[in-house]
Amino acid sequence: MITAEDLLFLKKMGLMGGLNGQVLVSSQKLAESLKMSPMTVSRRLSSLEKENYIVRSVRPDGQYVAVTRLGEDALKREYADYKKLFEDNSGTLLIEGEVISGLGEGRYYVSIPGYVDQFRKKLGFGPYPGTLNLKIDPFSVSVRKRAELHSWVDIEGFQADDRTFGSAKCLPCRINGYKCAIIVPGRSHYPDDVIEVISEVKLREKMNLEDGNRVKVEVCIR
Repeated sequence: MITAEDLLFLKKMGLMGGLNGQVLVSSQKLAESLKMSPMTVSRRLSSLEKENYIVRSVRPDGQYVAVTRLGEDALKREYADYKKLFEDNSGTLLIEGEVISGLGEGRYYVSIPGYVDQFRKKLGFGPYPGTLNLKIDPFSVSVRKRAELHSWVDIEGFQADDRTFGSAKCLPCRINGYKCAIIVPGRSHYPDDVIEVISEVKLREKMNLEDGNRVKVEVCIR
C-alpha cells in the first residue's frame, strides 16, 4: 500500500524530471527540500525502489533516479482524486477504434482463477475467457489518456502453486451495453493506440465482429 510520504517523494522526483527519464538526485539536497534527515530520505528511496516505484543507478557523478510506470500510475490516481474534489468529472468518454487480432496478453488473465475471482468482485462480472483487441483512432489516444486519470481498478498479483502471478489494472467500460473493462497487464507490450478489452460475453460473437469493424468504447467517469 503506497503511503502519503511515498507519494510526496514520487511527486518530488517527477517535478525534478524523473517522469521523463533518469534525473541526478542528491540525497542531501532532497533531504533539505523535504525537511527530512538524509538517513530518512535514503531509507525512503530504498523502499520505493524495492516496491518498484522508482529505479536507481549510481554513476561516477552521483545517483540517478527515474519514476517507473508503477510510480507514475500512483501519481495519476492521486491526481484523479484531486480532480474529483475540485472539478466536475461526471460524464462519459468515448474511445473508438477498429477490431484487430492482438497479442492476447489479457487472455492470460481471464484463464486463471486468482484473477477471475478478482474480476467478479471488483468489476461485477465474470469475464468470457478471451479478449477483444482494438487499434484506436489518433484522437481516441488522447481520450484514453484522459480516461486513465479516472477509476482504475487494481488487480493484485498473488502466489499460487509455487508460482508468482503479476498485477494488472482495469478501466471499467461498456461496449454496446455489455459490461467490459480495458485491461493493462503490469508489464504490457502494447503501444498507446492499442487496447485490450475483457467482457462478460464473447463480443466478436454477440456483435458479429470481424477484424476491421468499428467499435465504440464508453468509459464512464465519476
